[in-house]
Amino acid sequence: MLIDSHCHLDFPDFSADLPGVIARARAAGVTGMLTIATRVAKADTYRAIAEAHPEVWYTVGTHPHGAAEEPDVAAETIAGLAQASPRCVGIGEAGLDYHYADAAPEAVQERVLRAHIAASRLAGVPLVIHARDADDHMERVLADEMGRAPFRAVLHCFSSGRRLAEAGVELGLYVSFSGIVTFRRSHDLRDIARAVPRDRILVETDAPFLAPEPHRGRTNEPAYTADTARSLAETLGLPAGDLARITTANFFTLFDKAAGTTPGAA
Repeated sequence: MLIDSHCHLDFPDFSADLPGVIARARAAGVTGMLTIATRVAKADTYRAIAEAHPEVWYTVGTHPHGAAEEPDVAAETIAGLAQASPRCVGIGEAGLDYHYADAAPEAVQERVLRAHIAASRLAGVPLVIHARDADDHMERVLADEMGRAPFRAVLHCFSSGRRLAEAGVELGLYVSFSGIVTFRRSHDLRDIARAVPRDRILVETDAPFLAPEPHRGRTNEPAYTADTARSLAETLGLPAGDLARITTANFFTLFDKAAGTTPGAA
């Protein structure tokens, strides 16, 4: 059994055939999927997808690309939405992304991130963290917030530098690897994966983005978690079955609320 710990099933890429997408995932051995929020305002959309498909859980939160659209949503509001459904098992994705010139100001992104960290604590569910071209700032925020009060989190779709991975692990975070780890030139990322403790590793697609080899260039979907998992298993020198068991156990340890609504349950 594999879990796709991060996908976006609400995106238009899947609207015409979501049942087929989920069926193909199950056929590939991916029996659970976590669909990730990008806007708090769309919480009802994510909830509807999860309630219609017992293989799916969801999160609630604001992606850093939307920080300027939702700059002041209170932590209590986010936490309340997360507590409103047994299928909402996490907060986010929230974080820092300085890759694009027209991104929200750094101060706004940081404020939104800190609100989501507070919501994670209030709701008792983990935070899904997005970090891109912001390693030093992200490390400072995480260290500061963890020093104030602990929270659980995962650095999703990890493609940052080794130092952020090390800092995250030191702070108790998990690290999730996507199809990027299968790319021919991702030597440094595979080296980072080898250094992450086995009990902190997750696997994901970030679908519809970043399809792994041999599907690169296509629309990514949860079924391709199996391809990323096989590549990651080879990187770590593990049988594919062992990697599946490890990452699935890690998912349910981090997203422990999901354990009460396991895949296939009504």
